[in-house]
Amino acid sequence: MNSSSNVNQSSGAATFCLLGAVGYSHSLDTCVLEVVVILFLTVLIISGNLVVIFVFHCAPLLHHHTTSHFIQTMAYADLLVGVSCLVPSLFLLHYLRDLNEELTCKVFGYMVSVLKSVSMASLACISVDRYIAITRPLSYSTLVTACRLRVCIVLIWVYSALIFLPSFFGWGKPGYHGDIFQWCADSWKTSPGFSTFIVAVLYAPAALTVCFTYGSIFRICRQHTREITQRHARFSSQLDGEKGERGERCEGCPDKRYAMVLFRITSVFYVLWMPYILYFLLESAGLYQHKVASFLTTWLAISNSFCNCLIYSLSNSVFRKGLGRLFSPLFPSCLSCTDAKKAPVPVSPRPDSRCQV
Repeated sequence: MNSSSNVNQSSGAATFCLLGAVGYSHSLDTCVLEVVVILFLTVLIISGNLVVIFVFHCAPLLHHHTTSHFIQTMAYADLLVGVSCLVPSLFLLHYLRDLNEELTCKVFGYMVSVLKSVSMASLACISVDRYIAITRPLSYSTLVTACRLRVCIVLIWVYSALIFLPSFFGWGKPGYHGDIFQWCADSWKTSPGFSTFIVAVLYAPAALTVCFTYGSIFRICRQHTREITQRHARFSSQLDGEKGERGERCEGCPDKRYAMVLFRITSVFYVLWMPYILYFLLESAGLYQHKVASFLTTWLAISNSFCNCLIYSLSNSVFRKGLGRLFSPLFPSCLSCTDAKKAPVPVSPRPDSRCQV
């Protein structure tokens, strides 16, 4: 018998720990390591996404791109992920022991799965939006309207809620988010059929869409850059060519930079989720099963809910300006020093020789 089973048998169901005896504290009668990890991620996710939401309200320039609607949708979904993560934390701290464990773990697992599905579908929609903006710039405003954006966001939420609904009726398990509860870990089993269904209707279409759209975007950007370089090398003088090249290249610079920011967000999302998806497939097929691997891959995937704020703050100058405006009441002296450094040095007027005596 493993260490986790020994702990469960000696102290009862209240001491069930996915990480076994390593994370269990006899003095506190709880799984300390799991509580620390979950509470730490919960605080990061809630605070980070609150910052993203407030910055979008404080920085009107971020609304210049229609993708801001999808980014805000992801922020609200990730914020709800952080709030829902309070449930297993409070359960491990013995505050929710009176609740029905089976129903609680089912509702929690379903909610987190739906919310992360919203994030994944939003990333796919963002990539499609940028693809249309670059391949059809003249008709973009007529193809992507505010009404269609709202309909698309509603469909994302409805679709995400529906595809995980069969798990409530005994067809498989949506994920391992609820395995903090012993009933979820021991009694709620995955199904190869349901896992294949989720991969077919969510994971695979989203990943293929992202790969195709961003691959096409960067191929088009390279092609345009090559054409501009060849044109100026052939028909312009060196000096005029350099000036014209800068001017034409800068026309596509904002869109390309913004696409790079979105590509980083998407890449980090799939890097953090790939171990979870692989374990989900292996465990569903009966090839590999380990509770520690389940815990680590699940909460590694959930940690992605904090990463969007970090990537934005490092990659997007407009977001950083909005972040500075948000925190300006707290650090007025620091911001005034920064503004003073950025302000141009006043040029002293040249003295007029006619006024001299």
